[in-house]
Amino acid sequence: MKRRKFIRNTFLGAAASVIGTEIVFSSSMPKNYTLIGLQDPDPYMLFSKHKEMTVLNDKPWNIEAKAHLLDDKITPNKCMFIRNNGIIPQNIDIASWKLTIDGESVSKPKTYTLQDLKSKFKNYTYQLTLECGGNGRSEFNPPAKGNQWTVGAVSCAEWTGVRLKDVLEDVGIKNDAVYIGYHGADTHLSGDPEKEPISRGVPIHKALQEETLLAFKMNGKDIPIAHGYPLRLVAGGWPASASGKWIHGISVRNKVHDGTKMKAPAYRVPCKPVAPGEKVKEENMCIIESMPVKSLITYPKSGAMLDEGETLKIRGHAWAGELQVEKMEYSIDFGATWHNCQLEKPINRLAWQHFKTSIKFPKKGYYEIWARATDNTGVSQPMLLPGWNPKGYLNNASHRIAIKVK
Repeated sequence: MKRRKFIRNTFLGAAASVIGTEIVFSSSMPKNYTLIGLQDPDPYMLFSKHKEMTVLNDKPWNIEAKAHLLDDKITPNKCMFIRNNGIIPQNIDIASWKLTIDGESVSKPKTYTLQDLKSKFKNYTYQLTLECGGNGRSEFNPPAKGNQWTVGAVSCAEWTGVRLKDVLEDVGIKNDAVYIGYHGADTHLSGDPEKEPISRGVPIHKALQEETLLAFKMNGKDIPIAHGYPLRLVAGGWPASASGKWIHGISVRNKVHDGTKMKAPAYRVPCKPVAPGEKVKEENMCIIESMPVKSLITYPKSGAMLDEGETLKIRGHAWAGELQVEKMEYSIDFGATWHNCQLEKPINRLAWQHFKTSIKFPKKGYYEIWARATDNTGVSQPMLLPGWNPKGYLNNASHRIAIKVK
């Protein structure tokens, strides 16, 4: 009885904070009643997001940042994009929460409580870049279906947890292990509890990397509910769909995982280049793995104005999936000439890298600053939109901002 009263009071307190005032006569509310004031909630209050974030969808919630909101070296919660496929779980009970590791390629299924994970295994902290595979989709023509992300579906937060490899070693996996698939507590938009809104995964070699975490903290605090509380798989450098949220199960498979959103065309691109608008057969689509080299100017905000003769300082971030960024350049003459930026090494593998430089403009007028990163294999960002694909994935064209010198 005390526990039920505690849960009810906690819910009422949270609801009141979202609505912004006391719920008068809350004691008379019917059981399981949904307040009208919560049926169309303010996402900025609900998820503690910056007011300049852009809501692309509310069923499910998908929210992105603008480039200048991502200026922090470590992305804060208020500016971190939200990408969901289903309904965010509610009323998570940590006392009864468990993670089950099973599948064809485990010696024997095993279950862990959150406290088991925290106490039994060494904890690790990494800054890890997560980017939606569809970041930049809005630029594709013909248009691709899906949330029309611009540039802000990317982040690099600090994640703390245990290495998935350590947990799999404790469980015991067979030599025929090929893939892992995750299972989350989110529910399908239809409300059908038998349907998973998304159940993706990664090859076993990615699962066993040092930086692949079962994370329970983000930026030193419990992971916010919108980002996967109480446990999230974090596989940096790959499309963020591989980093499942609200994890309660991981299946170790002897084949490529066949969960929801693993089948083409989801998170797949043509294995070979195709013409814009061309139809591609499922068997000719390949699963996205490491994300391509990319960069973002985060300061100043596009549209900035400065006086003639004034020096402009710019800064931003660059990343390259599983690789490292080797060189960062900028252009103010639409790509005719390029100039080097100062580029920092990543704080750890799979973290984004920070760049900065100072720019002098030759005279008054309108300019665009273009940014171009090159990875350590010599591959650079394209200046314009890269190869078209049916789902609008992997747009890594040079980011650009507008500047006026007056």
